[in-house]
Amino acid sequence: MDKLALRDTTPQFAIGVLSRRTGVNIETVRYYERIGLIPAPARSEGGHRLYGGGHLLRLNFVRRARDLGFTLNEVRALLDLAEERDRPCSEAREVAAGHLTDVRSKIASLRAMERVLSEMVARCADGSTPDCPIIESLFSIEIEAPH
Repeated sequence: MDKLALRDTTPQFAIGVLSRRTGVNIETVRYYERIGLIPAPARSEGGHRLYGGGHLLRLNFVRRARDLGFTLNEVRALLDLAEERDRPCSEAREVAAGHLTDVRSKIASLRAMERVLSEMVARCADGSTPDCPIIESLFSIEIEAPH
């Protein structure tokens, strides 16, 4: 990615066009602007936001990173690295590796939840009895919740 292209804020299109081209909701675009993930755009004489190619590139980057579950702080760090391409790739790798560790931890928690829920559903058999093992299990302190 060319750093200059990322910084191109030459007014080209309205927020609706930017939203459609990136798949990012208009309110989310405004939010990302407020928190500094995308730079403030130029304004038309009527006060409408006008975005450039750099906004488009940056917003696509943010959307893809968010789709992968990166936090806003991680996205910000990766964007900083994208703008400072003279820094080693290892810094981006560290951010991604930290996120990967978090994802693996969440997967482990989800597997534990699946196991507990599967056991609860299995206790219910066909669900025809008035006593509900699922509800009773939720009142029980014997079930170990995943961490």
